Amino acid sequence: MAKTVLKNILQILIILIFNNFLAQKTPEKLPKNVVNDTISKKDTIVVKKEALDDVLRTKADDQRRDVPKKMTFLNKNAQVKYQDMQIDADYISIDDNKNLIYARGKQDSLGKIIEPVITTQAGKKYETNEFSYNTKTKQAIAYNARTEESEGVITAQKTKKYNDSVFAMRNADYTTDEYYIKKKDTAADYFMRASNIKLIKTKDKSQIVTGPIQMYIERVPTPLILPFAILPFSEKRAAGILIPSFGEREDVGFFLNGLGYYQPIGEHFDLKILADIYTKGSWNLRPQMNYLKKYRYSGTFTADVGTMVRGIKGLDDYTKNSTYRIAWTHTQDTKANPFLTFSASVDIVSTKFYNNPLNNNYIFNQNVLNTQQSSAVTVTKRFLKLPATITGTASYSQNFATGLADLRLPQMNVAINQFYLFGSKTGVRQGLLENITVNTGFNLTNFVSTQENELFTKAMWDKMQTGLKNNIALGTNTTVAKYFTFSLSANIDNALTTKTLKKYYDPVKNADVDEIQKNIAGYSTFSSSASLQTTLYGMLKFKKGSAVEAVRHMMTPSLSFTYSPDFSSPGFGYYKNYYNAEGALTPYSVFEKGIVGSPSSGVVGALGFNIGNNIEMKVKSKTDSTGVKKIKIFESLNLSGNYNFAAKDHPWSVFSINGQSSFFNNKLNVNTSLSLDPYKIVFAPGATQGVRTEQFGHFSVQGFNVQLSYPLSSELFGEKTDYAKKYPAKGEIRNENYYFDDDNYAHFDQAWTLNINANYAYSKGLSALGTKIASVGLDGSIKLTPYWNINGSTHFDLVTKDLAYTRIGFTRDQRSFTINFNWVPFGQYKVYDFFIGIKANILSDALKYKDRSFTQPGAPF
Repeated sequence: MAKTVLKNILQILIILIFNNFLAQKTPEKLPKNVVNDTISKKDTIVVKKEALDDVLRTKADDQRRDVPKKMTFLNKNAQVKYQDMQIDADYISIDDNKNLIYARGKQDSLGKIIEPVITTQAGKKYETNEFSYNTKTKQAIAYNARTEESEGVITAQKTKKYNDSVFAMRNADYTTDEYYIKKKDTAADYFMRASNIKLIKTKDKSQIVTGPIQMYIERVPTPLILPFAILPFSEKRAAGILIPSFGEREDVGFFLNGLGYYQPIGEHFDLKILADIYTKGSWNLRPQMNYLKKYRYSGTFTADVGTMVRGIKGLDDYTKNSTYRIAWTHTQDTKANPFLTFSASVDIVSTKFYNNPLNNNYIFNQNVLNTQQSSAVTVTKRFLKLPATITGTASYSQNFATGLADLRLPQMNVAINQFYLFGSKTGVRQGLLENITVNTGFNLTNFVSTQENELFTKAMWDKMQTGLKNNIALGTNTTVAKYFTFSLSANIDNALTTKTLKKYYDPVKNADVDEIQKNIAGYSTFSSSASLQTTLYGMLKFKKGSAVEAVRHMMTPSLSFTYSPDFSSPGFGYYKNYYNAEGALTPYSVFEKGIVGSPSSGVVGALGFNIGNNIEMKVKSKTDSTGVKKIKIFESLNLSGNYNFAAKDHPWSVFSINGQSSFFNNKLNVNTSLSLDPYKIVFAPGATQGVRTEQFGHFSVQGFNVQLSYPLSSELFGEKTDYAKKYPAKGEIRNENYYFDDDNYAHFDQAWTLNINANYAYSKGLSALGTKIASVGLDGSIKLTPYWNINGSTHFDLVTKDLAYTRIGFTRDQRSFTINFNWVPFGQYKVYDFFIGIKANILSDALKYKDRSFTQPGAPF
């Protein structure tokens, strides 16, 4: 009994302690559907939640309500509005028990859907055959749904909406065909087909994630199959696969050119990696990185690294060479820092790369014809208060013909801003003294010319030369006798170098030897000149009513006198003598092979002349509103030469004549140059080189060059046809560019261009037989149809009678994508290249038809 009482007391104490503990806790917030009784905190009333979160608004031509089954049926022009969603269909049923809305499109007599269900939600429109929506779970299922996203449209057999952000689709096609999207065509010209697609939508962007996906063109499957695809619907840069072109090249076989991947890196960088693969074993890797900081700078790093394989392994014609090319460009925005600018244009190419280019783009853009390559990095410093500009440059140039590389590392130039030596007394500068200007500066250069394999080796550093030059130029001018301009100038050059030349005859080698000595030496030179110039005008008028009304001639003659002393005289010490292999005493300059150049030898007291001419003609013209038009006979025609009073022989120089003109409404451009030697050249019997005599007045041609260029186009031959007025019917193909005559034949504008370039050059000098260079070049394009374009270029050597570089290409605009074909049928590199690319921006990032990055116009940043 006592145990039972004790047990009961313990139970009561435990209950009291637990209740006291609960009483001390803060009451939790009640759910929204629980109403808190203000009289008692212990008593609550649970209110049942409504089935719908909003009012369901309906309308239709025929509405019927089945009260026992809690069903509503809407027929003909049915519409349901619920929250942000609107459904328009031919038939809609609403099941209150299952919280389900079902909609179906309009059917024909055979049960085929002829008008879809239109569902609009959050500004997006969806077209389906059938549509089911659960108002409780917010999930939906649609059949044969058509969903527009950004630039494209997705059509899927079955689509399930899990929520407002995730849609799963089965057996779906995606296309960006504008005509299919705008329902101008019932079939897309291309689409990407996948068995499973997931559409993910967020507040800022949306994207498609697919499994295996295949491209179809005109409903024909292509070999382009990707294991997966991510298509971002955003204006921002996005990663994607780079689709290659394919073709064949005679020396390396079939190829895929430009296969790769594009990856944006943060806000300021993007990376592109391309690969070129050839069936005969050659390969090439081409990484490229772009960078950009708005209003500051932008640039690009590119490289070509590969292996060229030619011939068959084991045979004599087999070769295998490694090639490389490294390029870097950097541009600083002018607004970033006007006092300190940095720029770079670096393009370093191995000789083997030049001889064995694996990147076919170098063939199509004719870079393989270049024989020289140059690179430079430049830093320029300006000052707010100091009148000076400092420029530092590192440059590198290659000559693929000789294999030599010239390196300037570094080169610094200090330029002092031009200033007047004397001030003006009246505020307006007058006379020779007040107009004297001074230009001066310093130039420091480290230079070496070496073989490519000696770069940055001890052999290169031993050849390195250092030179410092200073130039002081004074000039002034004034007007004499109202019509003449009189000018005076003087130049002073100072130079220092770390290496000089010593020449001597080596009896052991029986040859003249050039020995470079390491010592500091310098020189100073000066020269002065005076010139007088004026302008003369002449007009020749013809009788009234003549086809030619007048000829106008403007002549600009000038005379100049230049003087400089003989710096080869022993008093200056810039020249020395040595006995050559024939035993003759021969003078030479100790600076002869140096970086600062050599002082001039011989006294110069030369009177020079230049006569500039401009000749125009006025003719009657019916096409001109004024009734006359000007024809330029010679835009410029210059004759120049000089007579050296101090010369012991041949005081007259070679005469030069240069002309430039244009004809046929400035279409035909002509540039000519002619060199005439005033002294007679005689040849000994059987000799190939002549001797210049002192007989003046023969004026033999030493060189002649003429260049012509003429651009032709369809607009030059007849007026443009107004097809809309001429033909009664307009085509419905794409952009309605076709017009049809009464016989239903299509007409369109076949625009074409043809640029003709011709060059002829003759040089003779003292040679008995001169050399000739003559070539004709053509390049142009023609539109066979508004969407077919053929273009090409070729050059024909008139001397060797051979075709030089020739390229033929065509492009086909296929609505949503472009087909490009390029072919080089002749020459060292015979190659053709074929490429298909999608034009839509969304797929230009995913499949990269265009390399859209932030360094190109129109791309956001």
